[in-house]
Amino acid sequence: MSPELIRVVVIGSSCCGKSTTGARLAAKLGHPFVELDELFWGPNWQPKRPEQFASLARLAAAGERWVMAGNYSAVRGEVWPRATAVVWLNVSLPVALWRVVRRTATRLARREVLWHGNRESLFRTLFTPESIVWWVLTTHHLRRKQFSALRSSGQYPHLRWYEFNRASQVERFLVEEA
Repeated sequence: MSPELIRVVVIGSSCCGKSTTGARLAAKLGHPFVELDELFWGPNWQPKRPEQFASLARLAAAGERWVMAGNYSAVRGEVWPRATAVVWLNVSLPVALWRVVRRTATRLARREVLWHGNRESLFRTLFTPESIVWWVLTTHHLRRKQFSALRSSGQYPHLRWYEFNRASQVERFLVEEA
């Protein structure tokens, strides 16, 4: 195991593979896996109160070893100072769109239960302001700019950054580095 992979944040645009990569990395390292979406969302897709979300993130980040997946800037100050590495899944928009369609179709077909009893619905996915497809389309470019700026800002100089643009790079990393 690389010495930087003690407390790892996995970031990227929506549907880039953060949860899947984070869970696989955590399993490989033997670290607890934390999904920020699970800490953020309550039942009926209601966000938790900001102070509750921050408290949950702070508690998760207090652990000695972990892999945490998510982009929530509201809790970055709770998580990133304790992190030792960032895995940035910097995939293209077409890849993210393919993944959102595939993931959502699978969840709908299986009636998969997510955090706190939430399920995706076709109506919510396609026809509401909370549409994950619309979210991917409208935030992908912005996220890439934000993460690039964060990386070069020097705000978190202690972090080791790993950036991947393709699934094959992630696979190689999981085999060789982790």
